[in-house]
Amino acid sequence: RLAEGCTPPAAFPAEQAAVGIPAHTQARIILDQEVLTNAYLSLEFSGGRGSIIRIAYLESYFDGQLIKGDRNQVAGKVCAAPAASLMDRIPFRFFLKGDEGDILLARYDRLTSSGADHQQWTSLAYRTYRYVQLDIQTQDEALTLDDICAVFTGYPFELRASLDTDDDQVQAIFDIGWRSARLCAMETYMDCPYYEQLQYLGDSRIQALISLYCTDDVRLVRNFLRQAALSRNPEGITSGRYPESTPCRIPTFSLFYIGALHDYMMYARDEAFVRSLLPCARQVLDYFARFQQEADGSVVNLPGWNFTDWSFDAGVSPTGADGCSAVMDLQLMLAYQVAAGLEQAVGLSQLAELYTARAETLAQTIRRKYWDEARQLFADRTEHDRFSQHTGLLAILTGLVQGDEARAMGQKLLDDTSLVQCSVYYKYYLHRALAQAGLGDGYLDWLDTWRENLRLGLTTVAEHSEVATSRSDCHAWGASPCGELLRTVRGVDSDAPGFRRVRIEPHLGDIRKIGGTVPHPDGLIRVDYSLTGGDKSHRSVQQRGKLQVRITLPEAVDGRFVWRGTDYPLHSGENVLTVDAD
Repeated sequence: RLAEGCTPPAAFPAEQAAVGIPAHTQARIILDQEVLTNAYLSLEFSGGRGSIIRIAYLESYFDGQLIKGDRNQVAGKVCAAPAASLMDRIPFRFFLKGDEGDILLARYDRLTSSGADHQQWTSLAYRTYRYVQLDIQTQDEALTLDDICAVFTGYPFELRASLDTDDDQVQAIFDIGWRSARLCAMETYMDCPYYEQLQYLGDSRIQALISLYCTDDVRLVRNFLRQAALSRNPEGITSGRYPESTPCRIPTFSLFYIGALHDYMMYARDEAFVRSLLPCARQVLDYFARFQQEADGSVVNLPGWNFTDWSFDAGVSPTGADGCSAVMDLQLMLAYQVAAGLEQAVGLSQLAELYTARAETLAQTIRRKYWDEARQLFADRTEHDRFSQHTGLLAILTGLVQGDEARAMGQKLLDDTSLVQCSVYYKYYLHRALAQAGLGDGYLDWLDTWRENLRLGLTTVAEHSEVATSRSDCHAWGASPCGELLRTVRGVDSDAPGFRRVRIEPHLGDIRKIGGTVPHPDGLIRVDYSLTGGDKSHRSVQQRGKLQVRITLPEAVDGRFVWRGTDYPLHSGENVLTVDAD
């Protein structure tokens, strides 16, 4: 994208081609990988004794206000700034690297040439970048850059799911989600490859689900579930992230770990492994029970960082004067319900009954303490002065509201902009709740954050919903559409532990034709939908004529196709259906 102080050959860098930098020259070369990647970078260079070569690795360049903006843009943007200009910019304080003069807003390597011919260097750890900026300062000798190349690295996932669509934007959203999931998977899952590189349990629940939907490789999912169980402290609560060297207690992530274990039970076929990890789920719930009030079951004075979503101050949902939070109570209620399902399927039915009873106690408490009749919503705390999408969506996911009431609440979550909005991370749960409430046909309308990623030139999904200013350009907790285009839109879901039965309920919205595959423990599920007749200008899939359905299930697998409230039986092999679109 840029060459100053030197003239690279036309073939550089796609082919090995030497670049000469004269003596006493300051040269700069900016290379654009065009997509974000993780790779070991290698240089070969000759001569130039005493020359300094600085290699900076960037997800994006910054404008004068240190905002990333359009990731495709290089001209007029920087990767370094005077230290004085950064003192009041807290978001950057922890991610700066020092060098001579300005502060470099990037990770970098710094080499000194010995003057020998064909010196070879490879980064000692993988680097994450879209852009590589070479700054070379020669001394009394000219330096020749003989070659620059890189080797991609990552967990060896193979994409087995496919998405057949002629909608380029939908395909692009799927692609950036899959690339995000790949770049955030090494020996473990991790939140982002450029910064922390840590396996947070809340993030990894979403990453594991993407793995289950897009691949037939469960090894990294098992690794995550096992390591989370190993992270428990003597009190029985898991670490918020693991493996790690600095203690981190995020109790809410322990609850979503139980959800991840339930996901694995439903989509993989590994009953003995799930049963072996039930003691971890039990200990987590026993730990939470210590902080439930005897009178009503509400959680109070729970230690640790009770993170829910960055939409709240410090990520923590508001508590009332009584020390209680609707979001916390609902998250625990959901965990009890999920744990009851686990125990009923592969554990102890007595524990399933206990967890169901505890969930019902919380349900009664939540209805009494947090329901606001005037707004027809659940408040975030007993003062009924704060409201969020989070509380509403959890009320739907727990079944606290159902049927028409759930649908009405889901519509409020979409329409009421006064509610605290979910960030890209918690939108996964928001979208699941809206689909459960019967609003799934609007799924593609909910993806504005991902469209903003595409508009601003990202090739992965940014960490935050404010894409222009997001710290990390690759954060797999935002890759959920990669899975939900398969589960919500195409409708493929498990209907029994081990995926032994299949439930297929598509939410096609404005789509007239879509298809593709989803991996299954017994092979591949193939679905194809085609709407014929009707008028594409209609916003609703209703009134569009006939829906042609072709579904192929693996051998010995059966299930059901659900359309407009009617179940149609499915058998192994090919199933062909024609149903009324309305």
